[in-house]
Amino acid sequence: MALSFCIVDDDPATRAMLENIIKESQLGEVIGTARGGEEGTRIILETHPDVVLIDWLMPDQDGLETIMQLKRQGYHGKYVMISQIENQEMVGEAYQSGIEFFIRKPINRIEVESVLSRVTEHTEIKHYLNELKSSLSKLDTLSQFSPNTASSTSIKPRTVDDMVRPIYMNLGIVGESGCGDLTAIMEILLEQQGKPGSFPPLRQLYEAAASRYKHTPREVDKEAKAIEQRIRRTVTTALNHLASIGLTDYGNPKFEHYAPLYFDFEDIRAKMKEIDEERDDGKSKVSIKKFLQVLYLEALDQMKNR
Repeated sequence: MALSFCIVDDDPATRAMLENIIKESQLGEVIGTARGGEEGTRIILETHPDVVLIDWLMPDQDGLETIMQLKRQGYHGKYVMISQIENQEMVGEAYQSGIEFFIRKPINRIEVESVLSRVTEHTEIKHYLNELKSSLSKLDTLSQFSPNTASSTSIKPRTVDDMVRPIYMNLGIVGESGCGDLTAIMEILLEQQGKPGSFPPLRQLYEAAASRYKHTPREVDKEAKAIEQRIRRTVTTALNHLASIGLTDYGNPKFEHYAPLYFDFEDIRAKMKEIDEERDDGKSKVSIKKFLQVLYLEALDQMKNR
């Protein structure tokens, strides 16, 4: 599957180098180049490339501004940020804006080929999943009109555990005792969706999960404290797992997707440094609330699209 690319960078040497790498490595076709964000926006909206390689710092309009403008105008392709920036807060902001991959300046051919190959793989997987989803939808429609379709052969609805288990696998926490507690909390939150109010306090969630199998106030209180500890250990394990991946392969797709999504960048970086220096401070900082909020949003998204 050959992808189409647009390169937006104010440096002509960088544009030429990226275009040559894409052509010589047979990664796809460059269908447009631009010297700045405003020109890039116009070309991208005209050509609709699969992937946009965009410089962060440009004189007329920076990369993040351009991306937000493109999204507002209906372009939904993939973005690869080209940057020298190392500030983790800014990198985190870029990931939140929709960046999936980074290419560091100065340009390195091996890194460009590696990153764009992963972009191609992700696109092919997404295309395959969309085709599979379309085929299953057609099959489901046909089954509704089939007189021989028995209710016993219908597809079993996905449970909350079905939806979150792949996430647990990618976070490296399948089998951790806190996963059952996380799933119970997701079930509670999904049952309550649409009800007024902001995200519930953590203590309230722990007690709600505990009250599913404990009855007296004392038992519920004791179990809620145990749930809190199990979840904290599980989330810390996820942090350790992602930090270990990032330490060995900073461009790993799992690290690039899950690390900035579930954790603050400074916490990930601190854990990576701790692992690299072969020490364990035993004081890993994690935001349980952020972790639960992100997990809930991903579960909710899967439930709406199932």
